[in-house]
This record gives sequence, structure tokens and C-alpha cells, in this order.
Amino acid sequence: MDDFIAARAQMAMSLGFHIIFSCVGMVMPFLMAFAHWKYLKTGNELYKGLTKAWSKGVAILFATGAVSGTMLSFELGLLWPQFMKHAGPIFGMPFSLEGTAFFIEAIAIGFFLYGWDRFNKWFHWFCGFLVGLSGLASGILVVAANAWMNSPSGFDYINGQYLNIDPIKAMFNDAWFSQALHMTVAAFCATGFAVAGVHAFLIMRKRNVEFHTKAFRIAAGFAMIGAFGAPLTGDTAAKSVAERQPIKLAAMEAHFETEKGAAFVIGGIPNQQKAELKYAIKIPKMLSFLVASDFNAEVKGLKDFPRDEWPPVAVVHYAFQIMIFFGVMMIIIGMLYLYASFFKKEWLNKTWFLKTFLIATPFGYLALEAGWTVTEVGRQPWIIYGIMRTVDAVTPMPGIQYSFYFFTVVFVSLSFVMAFLLTRQIKMVPKLYDPTDPQFNTIKNKKL
Repeated sequence: MDDFIAARAQMAMSLGFHIIFSCVGMVMPFLMAFAHWKYLKTGNELYKGLTKAWSKGVAILFATGAVSGTMLSFELGLLWPQFMKHAGPIFGMPFSLEGTAFFIEAIAIGFFLYGWDRFNKWFHWFCGFLVGLSGLASGILVVAANAWMNSPSGFDYINGQYLNIDPIKAMFNDAWFSQALHMTVAAFCATGFAVAGVHAFLIMRKRNVEFHTKAFRIAAGFAMIGAFGAPLTGDTAAKSVAERQPIKLAAMEAHFETEKGAAFVIGGIPNQQKAELKYAIKIPKMLSFLVASDFNAEVKGLKDFPRDEWPPVAVVHYAFQIMIFFGVMMIIIGMLYLYASFFKKEWLNKTWFLKTFLIATPFGYLALEAGWTVTEVGRQPWIIYGIMRTVDAVTPMPGIQYSFYFFTVVFVSLSFVMAFLLTRQIKMVPKLYDPTDPQFNTIKNKKL
């Protein structure tokens, strides 16, 4: 493995893990806050136990996300020094603001965990809600920085120099809104399905059924919002990509020839060398309509761009197809859930219905990882689109592959530790969190 490949592999691996940690950490506080709101409105102790159980998970995920995020910040300087040298002064503002949001989140989670029976009940609830808001702000700010890489602005690039820097314009670049919106909705979808799947499994074990049923219903509700919102935000993001990065759109669809009334393709095997796509299902004129709201609009093909600027077409195309497949599957499951909720309530307790959500547990995160692959790999060979190539930004330090091995071990270990701690929390539900369980500790003021 040469140093350039090792640096890219390390960044891909780190981002792949961090995206999961950060997205769960962004969304779980909102599930926790909703359960807490239900407790305050109904006085049902089950919701209080659920809030406390989820709050411990939020704390674990906050710590994990903080560690992985800190590692990523060091990796940017270690692996891509030329990029940080030039880009740092331009898009540093969202990273600085993200640090502020992180500190607010840390303070709010401390207040929430130790504020039971100490604060006004609604102030206490607000602290939990603030954990979600600040976590969401952190995610959006980081995505804004990434969006700048896809749509660089806020500076003039003259004779290899970055002049007239405007950090505000850089942060609010043309890509930030569509990319941040789609990422946020996808995070809610992925986390909602993951949490619903876990509680569906626990319901099937016939233990603490009422407790896990309430948790399942809340998580499934958030999952539905994400599942039905993702196609809408995805459409907005795709139109933005078509306008700013037509070569990325062409790679997503393995669209080689410029044509009017371009077809939307499903599946297919692209051959980048021969510039052809075989065995795809084509929906006539649909791609033109999706990107321009016009069935006869012209869509540029890859052949309109220099070959040395083509991204890895097969990787981008397959990732895009994976994202669509799992997105459609979650929409179908969401429609099934809504139908059951309104017309077939008895389905909600059926084993086959719960197994459907169990099987769908990883769907959202598979779609999320595939979507980020499209975003990042589809930008290649540029690290700053149209300005700086990735190969020109990599560290000159030799032996970077050893750093890749080290960080891989750290992230895998971190994942196992997180899984162990979350599993332990789940096993503690009967004793600490479910007031209807015979094992429940009835000392009301026990500091959990």
C-alpha cells in the first residue's frame, strides 16, 4: 500500500466510523427529550425510566463521538497538510463554531444527567433538548465545512494564491444547505430505524415488553419522519449536485453520453475504460426531469469532461445504487408501519412485523455510508473541487500506512467498547429503568 492510498484509506475508515458515532449522538438526544416530554405530560413512570436509560446511551455516544472527532481533527493535519495550510484560514469558522457547540453540548448533558430532582422540571427537560440542538448544530457545521470542499467559495484563486478571503461566504457556500439538510434527515432516519430494530428484538424476547414497546413506537416515529423526508431532501441535493458538479452526477448514474431526455438508470455494470453501462434498467427521460424538472432537459455525460477528472465511476455508481435501494426499502417499511398504525393495529405486536424492523436495523446506516461514499469519492480527483487535487494535498511523511493500521485498531476497539457499554445498559433495564419489572429498584431517589 503506497502512502497516497494509505492516507485515503485511513481517512475513509475514520470517517466511516465517525459518521455512525456522530449521527447516533445527534439524534438520540431528541428521542430522549421526547420520552422525557411524554413523562412530564403523562406522569407515566415508564417514560421516566426510558428517558434515563436513553440518557446513559447518549452519554456513552457523546464520549465516543468526542474521541473519534478529535482523532479526525488530528488526521486532517497529519494526512493532508497542504490542504489545511491553504483551506484552514478559509473554512476554519465552522470548525471553530462546532467547538463552541460541542462545549454547550457537554455542559447540557452534564446538567441533564445530574439534574434529576434538582432543577425545575421544564428547565431540566430543556437541558436534554439542548443536548440535541447543540449536537445537531455541530453536525451541520461540520457538513458546511465539507460542503465547501464540494463548492469552494469565499476567496479568489489567483496565480496559485488564495486571496480576498471571506469566511462567512465560505461557510454559507452553495452546497451547505442542501447537503446539511439531507444529512440531518438521513441521520434521523438511520438512527430511528437502528433504535427501533434493537427494541423490536427485545420485544420479541418477551421481556419488559411494555417498556420496549414504548421505546419502539417513539423510535419508529422518528424513523418515519426520516424515511419520508429523505427522498425530498435527496432530490434537493441531487439538483444542487447537477448544477455545481455535473461530473459527479454523471458518475452517479454512469451516464457517459450527453443527451436530452436522459434516462434514470437502476442497477447496471459500468465499464469506465469502454465508457459504457450494461444490464441497467432505464426509465426514459426521468433523469432529465429529476435534475431540471424538464423531461427533455440536457444532461451532460462523462465524455464531456477530461478523463483525468473522472471519479471512479463504478464505486460512485454502485454506492449511489446502494443508497437508493436501502432508502426505498425504508420507505416501504415506513408505509407498512403507517398502515398498521391506522388500520391493522394488531400487526404491531406480530413477530413478523417486529422481525421486519429487526432486519432493517442497519439499513439507514448502510444508506448513509453509501451516500457519503458518493459525496467524497464522487468529488475525486479533487480535495477542493476544481482548485486542489487530492494527490497534491497528501502528507510527504513516509510510512503513513502504519498510521492507517494504528488508527484502524483504535476505531475498531472504540466500537467494541461502545457496543459493550450499550449492551450492558440494555441488560440493566429490568433493575434500573422499568418500574413494572419485579427486579426494579423502588428507591425513587436513587442516583442512576
